[in-house]
Amino acid sequence: MTELAPLRPGDEAYDEAATVFLRTGSPSAVFQPRTAEEVAAAIGYAVSSRLPLAVRSGGHSAQAWGTNDGGVVIDLRAFDSIETLDEESGRVRIGAGASWGHVADTLGERGLALSSGDTRSVGVGGLTTGGGIGWMVRKHGLTIDSVVGADIVTADGRQLHVSDTEHSDLFWAIRGGGGNFGVITHLEFRAQPTTTVHAGVIAYTVDDVPALLEGWARIHREAPEELNSTLVLMPGLGDPMPPAGAMGLVCYAGSDRAAAEAAFAPLLALGTVVMSEITEKPYAAVLEEAHPPPGLKGRATNTLVSRVDREVIDGIVRFYDGGTAKRLAFVRWLGGAPNRVASDATAFAHRDAEALVLGNVFAPIDADDDLLSAELLEHFKGLHALGSGSYAGFVATDVPEDIERLYPAATLARLREVKRAYDPGNVFRANFNISP
Repeated sequence: MTELAPLRPGDEAYDEAATVFLRTGSPSAVFQPRTAEEVAAAIGYAVSSRLPLAVRSGGHSAQAWGTNDGGVVIDLRAFDSIETLDEESGRVRIGAGASWGHVADTLGERGLALSSGDTRSVGVGGLTTGGGIGWMVRKHGLTIDSVVGADIVTADGRQLHVSDTEHSDLFWAIRGGGGNFGVITHLEFRAQPTTTVHAGVIAYTVDDVPALLEGWARIHREAPEELNSTLVLMPGLGDPMPPAGAMGLVCYAGSDRAAAEAAFAPLLALGTVVMSEITEKPYAAVLEEAHPPPGLKGRATNTLVSRVDREVIDGIVRFYDGGTAKRLAFVRWLGGAPNRVASDATAFAHRDAEALVLGNVFAPIDADDDLLSAELLEHFKGLHALGSGSYAGFVATDVPEDIERLYPAATLARLREVKRAYDPGNVFRANFNISP
């Protein structure tokens, strides 16, 4: 077995290694492996010591699952390589600990891109195993729809390569089933040829939110799949945050200026536009950093809807409440490529969704987390009832119902079979846990 000395409390690099985006933990040991053999050794240490295990790729889980107190952390940041395996097909191999900003910068230099979330410092492994909704989702699908293989270390230390033809049951499960089945060290993707995109923001007044939402939906149903967007209904959170308003974050996944301008034109004619700024830029420049509102914290949940109809719009309007209740809502448009994948092809099964609707509740930083989650879920329950389920990447609660919303019954049953085969002891449980 490979000898790998962990970081312990008091070591120089320990504090940084024990910290994730939303929390600083106090694990008894942090392993920073560089090889699959060292990953296996770290897993073996946690199992033999009977300590809880956390796996960190980018550390952005809303539940801070990339760290813990008193347990073991496997920090994958050394797995950050980005290799081109085949230039003609765009096949690339990426370490699970790489950040999506680093990936976007590197692939951009090669004329390639992957549809991969919104935030530069989010890790490749965490976002991908949850599904991956990025700024080219309507044209190229979810991030998992570009995955063609992966290397994974299982609970018993086996080092496996998975694909459609190798351990296909596990390959199916990791595409949407989260980190329940092992430690993914590398993923292979088929990247898309991409030079530049056209992206930016359109700001609106919120004097007629129902009309704005109805127009947004109508325009997107007729728009080319290159047009991707999120319409954000922002609450008034006080200084230094902006006042309540609506902001359309938009990206045309292509370099053709005339086609991009034609796609944006209906949005610029919608409602009352306060400001617009859309420019041609490298795809990597679309990814930004996440910054929580100063002095506040939030809890988020979401639902995937098959159609943004009047009932859904009324539910969004009630949740948002004019921006006065410190509740943010957004509609992220889907449709297109994700809908052309069969619902049982991956563990992300919500393939009929036209849009994702998110709700976020904000409160002072010292507010009780459980009470904040309860408040959110109470106000969002009408929208949950109208949707087919949730997307893991935007769920910032930790309640039993989350698993049922993430996975339809048939998908969950199949995931449990894979879990029993590869992790019967539930070693990997610091996640939206699928128990064996």
